[in-house]
Amino acid sequence: MKDESFYMQHAIDLARLTIGQTSPNPSVGAVIVKDGVVIGTGTHFKPSKPHAEVYALEQAQELAKGATMFVTLEPCAHYGKTPPCAKAIIDYGVKKVYVATLDPNPKVAGKGVQWLRDEGIEVEVGLFEEQAQQINQKFFHFMKDKKPFVTLKTGVSMDGKTTANSGDSKWITSEESRHDVHINRHLHDAILVGSKTVLRDDPQLTTRLPHGGLNPTRIVLDTNLSIPLNANLLTDDQAKTIIVCAQSASDQKKQSIQAIPHAEVWCINQDQIDLNWLLKMMVERKIMSVYVEGGSTIHSQFIQKKLFNEIHLYMAPKLIGGEFSKAFYNQLGFEEVEDSVRVEFSTVEMIGPDIKITAKPQVKEVT
Repeated sequence: MKDESFYMQHAIDLARLTIGQTSPNPSVGAVIVKDGVVIGTGTHFKPSKPHAEVYALEQAQELAKGATMFVTLEPCAHYGKTPPCAKAIIDYGVKKVYVATLDPNPKVAGKGVQWLRDEGIEVEVGLFEEQAQQINQKFFHFMKDKKPFVTLKTGVSMDGKTTANSGDSKWITSEESRHDVHINRHLHDAILVGSKTVLRDDPQLTTRLPHGGLNPTRIVLDTNLSIPLNANLLTDDQAKTIIVCAQSASDQKKQSIQAIPHAEVWCINQDQIDLNWLLKMMVERKIMSVYVEGGSTIHSQFIQKKLFNEIHLYMAPKLIGGEFSKAFYNQLGFEEVEDSVRVEFSTVEMIGPDIKITAKPQVKEVT
């Protein structure tokens, strides 16, 4: 006999299918059941399109009256680009709704559930709550902390090196790891590198997967606007490009970049780029997540200031060594081990011949 967990798991699976393609909206799945039969399913495909509940209700039609809905996120209760889902559920006559987790968006935040209850619909909250929140961890973080979710990505040898003595870093990790990196580009709103990466590699920073994928907004930290106007990021319009500079940068160079249709310049009124200022600028543009693929200098700045939420470290079965080779966290650092930034390993998995370690900042225990 199928129970509530079976149907909510189906809704969770539907939500997972669209992770990365709905931003700034969350990924949501919905399933409608009546007399033990699934009569409607839906997921939110992309911004401005109907929400998961609406797709499921349109499939169920008149059968939705008296039925039970399973939805991974609290139905919205406000008018945005689409009408509120809570109203649609009421209008179709759904009898009971299982909600995996409440919506952290202040425009919703319990209002959707309360609206349903006020109309006599039975609502239960919390079934598979942890899974539902994990699906939209970047959305939840953005809504609660008002900051983008920052992922630091690096590829290292077994002895922790990101370059050889000469500075060469191509390719430390395997083709399988690089494929996984492209999946994660698709899952983030933006990708961030430093000017040295652009000057050395002239990358495209796009998502290149067999079946396509969304290209993140490309962000380059370039204090003095040193990258050339013929760099791939500025000539290739597959994705929006933002160049971040300081007040010392050439006004003429700013104007030249601003004249490129898919590019713009963010300039801080200081001599150096401040990461806290940068993250606030991202919030204003509703950039909810950023994938940092910079070198050791940029990674070190994010780590030292504790401005990261996750680390993706790909370790290759190679030993590089060398006095002048660089490490992932190399430029700054602490005098004592006791002062180090502590992290927790979330997952450890094999990606081809490499090991991928996912880590997050260690949560301090309250004593």
